[in-house]
Amino acid sequence: MGVDGANARPREWPPNGFLGRLPEETRQVLLGRGNPVRFEPGERLLTEGATTSHVVLLTGGLVKVTSLAETCEALLAVRTAGDIVGETAALAERPRRMATVTACGVVTGRLLTAEAFRHILTRHPEAARLVTTIVAERLRWANRRRTDFLAYPAEVRLARALIEIATRYGTRAGDGGVDIGLSLSQPELATLVGVAPATVHKALRALREAGVLRWKYRQITIADPTALARVAQHAGPTTGDEPAT
Repeated sequence: MGVDGANARPREWPPNGFLGRLPEETRQVLLGRGNPVRFEPGERLLTEGATTSHVVLLTGGLVKVTSLAETCEALLAVRTAGDIVGETAALAERPRRMATVTACGVVTGRLLTAEAFRHILTRHPEAARLVTTIVAERLRWANRRRTDFLAYPAEVRLARALIEIATRYGTRAGDGGVDIGLSLSQPELATLVGVAPATVHKALRALREAGVLRWKYRQITIADPTALARVAQHAGPTTGDEPAT
């Protein structure tokens, strides 16, 4: 772990992220109180079960949030520059990390102790409200996924996950499509939607053959966002499902 470079801060934070939704003055207070940190590829920012309580404001790079389910590591979410990780433990009376956060490539950020973080939230109510909103959004996302696991086949789950990722991180492609903006392998997508890797491969292939998606190694483009939205609403053909292995 080291210090991030002076040019790590983007000129504009993603508007859907934690930092991008804060007033400029409050954002600068948070960044100013944090210690610059740098994580190498594969390095853990947070470890599931640990009793640490600091938070990390991500200023560059991409991390994955995972949890152990029996012998399988499940991908719960991805976070990128402008996001916050570790806030739940920082606010808990008895902190215990609920998931592991791992750097996917070089990651830079600002580390705040739980005490400094809570002090800022007390002095800046707009930041406290935003943290509450983000925790609620993440809980809503987790609840939606649990419902999807029970009610919908793999293709629908995958479509919904890709739409949510693209809404948050995606960029427009030159042909009117949308690049989802994250580098995700098929096994990672499988754990994200709760199916076997072979099922995700089958769903991706069906959507590609229908002209809905384009994909290659760790890169997915939504070629037809309208068609993908129809699949997400369970309005199109599906590939079936099988339990995750």
